[in-house]
Amino acid sequence: MIRLNLSNRPEWLNLLPGLRVLVAPLTTALMVAARADPTLSALPDTASTEDMALAMAKAVARLAILDWEGVGDDDDKPLPLSPEGIDALLEIWPVFEAFQAQYVARGLMLDQEKNASAPSPTGPSAGATATARPAHPARAPGASAPTAPQD
Repeated sequence: MIRLNLSNRPEWLNLLPGLRVLVAPLTTALMVAARADPTLSALPDTASTEDMALAMAKAVARLAILDWEGVGDDDDKPLPLSPEGIDALLEIWPVFEAFQAQYVARGLMLDQEKNASAPSPTGPSAGATATARPAHPARAPGASAPTAPQD
């Protein structure tokens, strides 16, 4: 069953002690806009999966993060929110991981929740396990099955 959060209000995420970001709801429109980000199409054909994942995370973050607290310069002066600042923030591994886990993963989990069927990688019952025992023990090749009893 899909659990819908019909709220369209932004929410604060605590990414690290003293660091939090205000994020817009993770919507289809936001994800589609992130996929259309020019930095993704500018990646070379030889870009690694990791490079593509980081570029996508930054594209999502630039659209989703509306405000932040706990981000400052070398003199501990608070920095204003900017696309360049968001990119720099996601270059910090623990911040990237927290953002992925707390924001992006929620959308992926929702995607998984919508499919309540057994996995079927190669056919309709490939991921399912048998629950009934065979109808008849194995027979020799070519042997015919007995006829059904008649009342």
